[in-house]
Amino acid sequence: MADDRVLLFSYGTLQQETVQLASFGRRLAGRADALPGYRCDMLEITDPEVILTSGKRFHPVVSESGDPADEVAGTLFEITRQELAAADSYEVADYRRVMVRLRSGADAWVYVKA
Repeated sequence: MADDRVLLFSYGTLQQETVQLASFGRRLAGRADALPGYRCDMLEITDPEVILTSGKRFHPVVSESGDPADEVAGTLFEITRQELAAADSYEVADYRRVMVRLRSGADAWVYVKA
C-alpha cells in the first residue's frame, strides 16, 4: 500500500454508491470483511445534508460489545488520506474514527459511536 493510502472499514452508508460519489467523487472498490467484538445499532441522523446524500434518516452505528463472538459485517476499502478527510467531513458528531483489527487481520479505520 502506498504511503498516501489507508484502509477504511465501512458497515454503513459509506458503502453506498451515492455517498461515495458525493464524498470521494468516485465509486470505491472493496472486499468483504468483518469487525469482531462490536455490535450494531441504529442512530437517527439530524443533519439534512447527510440525510439528503444517504437517502436515510437512520444510519447504523457500532460500539464495542465486550463479546468476541459479536461481529459486524462490512466492506474494507483502500482510500487516500484526502478521501479519509472527506469521510471525516461526511460523518456527523455522533461518530468518531478509531483504528481496529478486522477478522482478516487488517488494521483499518472505522467510525464508531462517539
